[in-house]
Amino acid sequence: MIRLMLLRHAKAAWPSGVLDVDRPLAKRGREAAVRMAHYLKDEDLVPDLVLVSPARRTMETWDLVQPILGDVETRRDGRIYEAPVARLLGVLHEVEPEARTLLMIGHNPGFEDLAALLIRDGDHEGILRMGQKYPTAGLAVIDFPHENWREVGRKSGRLERFSTPKSLGTGEDD
Repeated sequence: MIRLMLLRHAKAAWPSGVLDVDRPLAKRGREAAVRMAHYLKDEDLVPDLVLVSPARRTMETWDLVQPILGDVETRRDGRIYEAPVARLLGVLHEVEPEARTLLMIGHNPGFEDLAALLIRDGDHEGILRMGQKYPTAGLAVIDFPHENWREVGRKSGRLERFSTPKSLGTGEDD
């Protein structure tokens, strides 16, 4: 089995005159990132590999999560930024099979679209909530009965859970 965790970046600010790629996290986003980091740690959802979009808000999200999870191999991947679902799937297919649990930190609508493409069944309530909204700091955990990331494809995964700051009772979803 291999596991994909899709963490949408935490809430970002919209400062005037700043390019989208350079948007920082908002105060509420920093708080949500730390909450989600503790959730990942408490639930033993620790990845073997992390792929992070180069956008400032995704890297700041990981900078807050990483110290809580510990030392994890991390790669910045420019293909994740503003990526359509086909590109995200291509990134997945290139992940080495030794990485059994992969965390990607990125953006919508790509993550929402990727989850919808990959999920066949699983946490029914989570699937419904994800279909309504994939908020900032939202985390989808998808399991696949495969040995290799190249085998991951349409409707081949099972949603193990979909967690958000609000579903954890620790904040609001954006």
